[in-house]
Amino acid sequence: QVQVVESGGGLVQPGGSLRLSCAASGSIFGIRDMGWYRQAPGKQRDLVAFITTGGSTNYADSVKGRFTISRDNAKNTVYLQMNSLKPEDTAVYYCYARINARQYEGQGTQVTVSS
Repeated sequence: QVQVVESGGGLVQPGGSLRLSCAASGSIFGIRDMGWYRQAPGKQRDLVAFITTGGSTNYADSVKGRFTISRDNAKNTVYLQMNSLKPEDTAVYYCYARINARQYEGQGTQVTVSS
């Protein structure tokens, strides 16, 4: 069994920063990519960023230059540093981990950017 647990969401003013964390645990031998999706109310879920075990990264155009994804392979943990946050970044952020061709997701953490 695999558990994926996010933390670090909250309320922040425009221009502020937040750091999300996500840890995978359990039967995680063979873990591959880890990353983040987000879903705003009434909108589809979009991929925000992902990182491979080798450290290669990929970002959605809307967050390039503002968000940074990183991971600690020893801890099976991925981080999302979000800077220069905008109201349009408001969403539930979901972490995922790909393990042996299956994708596991967390319950999500709310990020609200508002003054």
